[in-house]
Amino acid sequence: MSENRKFQLGTVGALSLSVVSSVSIVICNKALISTLGFTFATTLTSWHLLVTFCSLHVALWMKLFEHKPFDARAVMGFGILNGISIGLLNLSLGFNSVGFYQMTKLAIIPCTVLLETLFFRKRFSRNIQLSLAILLLGVGIATVTDLQLNLLGSVLSLLAVITTCVAQIMTNTIQKKFKVSSTQLLYQSCPYQAITLFIIGPFLDGLLTNQNVFAFKYTPQVLYISGNWKDIPGHLSGPRTSENMPCFGVWLCSAS
Repeated sequence: MSENRKFQLGTVGALSLSVVSSVSIVICNKALISTLGFTFATTLTSWHLLVTFCSLHVALWMKLFEHKPFDARAVMGFGILNGISIGLLNLSLGFNSVGFYQMTKLAIIPCTVLLETLFFRKRFSRNIQLSLAILLLGVGIATVTDLQLNLLGSVLSLLAVITTCVAQIMTNTIQKKFKVSSTQLLYQSCPYQAITLFIIGPFLDGLLTNQNVFAFKYTPQVLYISGNWKDIPGHLSGPRTSENMPCFGVWLCSAS
């Protein structure tokens, strides 16, 4: 079997695992928040990121990728911003319906394209522009027909979209500048993401929910679901750069 064929099969397999794991995580998180009453989305995200780092450490030990240290300041800045964006996305899931959360994730694609067009003067093909127009139409229809729309959830979703767009652009910039893969970048930045949310999580969750995460009654179901794995296969499939918007879109769709 040729190397190109192996690469294609590996990519398809990784994307398939990404879809299954990501959809499962969203369903589990929504059940955890809505059904089991664990409304502390930011704290939950910090636990996810900690599990992600441990999982990537195992993957490194299995030589699935190479460890490549680079500029610590860039890693720290990216880690803090990306941690905040992931936390906001989970908060959006907690305060919105699953459908609106999906639309929030999809809205990241055209917003990223808009920012890159305005600030980096990038041009995208007519096919991509047409795809984005259809996507925006679907997002608009889904938004105005969502009966569970609320002010706090909408504000959190807007902040999540903005921070995630900036984080994605930073991902592309850092990968190009330091020649690292998305997995190497994630491994380096994951501790900063987890620490950021672990520190601010209990205070932010308490402010938004009027509940104390440390006073919550942790049942076996809550402990099991809250420890589910983050989307590792999606990161092992290779770098996600803004030059390849179709693949970028597939990742975002699978993550929702």
